[in-house]
Amino acid sequence: MTCVGTVSGSACAIVRSLHDGDASPKMISSLTEPSRVPELPPIRIILVDDHAIVREGVRAILDTQDDLRVVGEFASGNEALAAAAPLKPDLALVDLKMPGLSAVETIRGLHERVPGIRVLVFTSFGEDALVRATLDAGATGFLIKDALKDDLVLAIRSVAAGQPYLAPAAQRQLMELVRKPFDPRQALTTRESEVLRLIADGLSNKQIARQLRLTEGTVKGYVSQILSKLHLEDRTQAALYAVRQGIASDER
Repeated sequence: MTCVGTVSGSACAIVRSLHDGDASPKMISSLTEPSRVPELPPIRIILVDDHAIVREGVRAILDTQDDLRVVGEFASGNEALAAAAPLKPDLALVDLKMPGLSAVETIRGLHERVPGIRVLVFTSFGEDALVRATLDAGATGFLIKDALKDDLVLAIRSVAAGQPYLAPAAQRQLMELVRKPFDPRQALTTRESEVLRLIADGLSNKQIARQLRLTEGTVKGYVSQILSKLHLEDRTQAALYAVRQGIASDER
C-alpha cells in the first residue's frame, strides 16, 4: 500500500501493517501478547492526564500487574516534561487533550528528554488530525478510554515492546487518512493557529504576547512550533503562507 499526502513514515508504517493483514476493525498488536520474562525489571510507566480520577483508576489497574509499575503521575504535559527524565520511564500513557501543552508537543518533548521512551495515547477523543499528529510525533499506540482492563494492560505491554497497538476507531481513521492528502494546518493547535493569524497581521512577538496575554517567551515557542509543523524557515514565510491560505484577518 502506498501512502498519499504527507503522511509520516511512522503513521504510514502502522497503516501498512493494517492493510497487509486483515483490515477488519479490531485491536491490533503483535499476533500474540509479548512474552513476559520474570527476571526482567517491571515496565516503568508515567501517567499524563489532567483528570485525577482517570490517573487513579489506571494506577489501580496497573498496580495489580507484577510487570508494570507506575513511577509518576502528571496533570499536564508541562509537568511531565519537567520531571520525567529522572524517573527513567519506559512508557508514557498520554491523554490526547489536556490544557496547556498539547499531546503532540508533550510526545515530542518526552522523546527529546527520555530517549527510547514509548508512548501510548489514551483518550476519549478520536479526532482524525490529532490521531495522525500524535503518531507522527512518535506515539506507538492509540487506545480509547472505554477499553477493557485487559486491553489496557495488553496495549501497554505491546507498546513497551515496540509493537504498534491501535484501537478500532483509530484504525478506521488512519485507513481513511492515508487515502487523502494531509493539510499540515490540521496539526496546529488552536493557540498556534491564533498566533499564525497574528503573524500574518504583521504583529511582533511582543505585540502578540500582549494581545493573547502570554509571555513573549511563550509566543516565541509557539512560533517555533508553527514553523516546524508547516516546514517553513522564518516568520516571513509563515505570514505569506497564512495569507495564501486565507488565515489572515479580514481587516488586514
